Amino acid sequence: MRNLFPFSSEFDPVFKKVLLYVLGNPGSLIRSQLAFAVAVEYGVEVERAEKLAVALEYFHTASLLFDDMPCMDNAQKRRGVTCAHLQFGEENAILAALALINRAYALVWQSVAGCPPGTQPQVLDYIERCLGAEGLLNGQSLDLHYSALPRSKETTQAIARQKTAALIRMTLVLPAMLGGARISEIQWMERISVFWGLGYQILDDLKDRLQDATQTGKTAARDGQLGRPNLVEIIGVEGAIMRFTRLMELGNTALRRLLALRPGLEFMQQLGEQLEDELDRVACNDCPPVGATAA
Repeated sequence: MRNLFPFSSEFDPVFKKVLLYVLGNPGSLIRSQLAFAVAVEYGVEVERAEKLAVALEYFHTASLLFDDMPCMDNAQKRRGVTCAHLQFGEENAILAALALINRAYALVWQSVAGCPPGTQPQVLDYIERCLGAEGLLNGQSLDLHYSALPRSKETTQAIARQKTAALIRMTLVLPAMLGGARISEIQWMERISVFWGLGYQILDDLKDRLQDATQTGKTAARDGQLGRPNLVEIIGVEGAIMRFTRLMELGNTALRRLLALRPGLEFMQQLGEQLEDELDRVACNDCPPVGATAA
């Protein structure tokens, strides 16, 4: 994360400090690890695969910096530490987010440059669809204006599909495209990404409802306070867990179909297993204490 960012001796000291602060607290890196592994499996050179993986993490980190701003979620904590805008000021956090996005595009282009010429426009178009006005940005706008929308399961999951699932799609589909995956494999990747992306968002919704900041590493209970989409508020904890379980079943079925075509992607099962393990930990917060009786 740090090595692929070109720090210059001419950097403003504050600018460098905020970037080092953000890059020094990268989270689980599960997306970047998966993207790297998928790319290598499809024959992408290690250096190109690494650049793509880091670029995706830069995009994700930048989105979190913007999400935490007072004009968005007004968060206090992220990944267990004080949010960058509180530590260094909003203006410096914004500049850091823009720097990460610019560097991410540069790294993506370096990765894409090694593709066959016919593949390059397809890959770049996919990035725009996931991150641009029709993808992540529109999902964020719908998230901000959720109070004016129908508060239904369909609306809530449509926002999650554009916002959360977009990053999962880029994590799995983009490196496969870079490596020249067959159309059938791309289609299964797309399905897995959507199912797991929606499941990941449900987990986040459950954490917001059931856990505190010491457990999640970020400001808790923001969805209800800000009137933001949260499936738990629509269908309840039990309904959300059932929906998550169904999405994981669909994702696992799609993964089995993909593995029949590409057995070398077996490591992808780890993400599904991690999501299910995470649900067990989160759901425990809703369990009654030992010895408690039902009302």
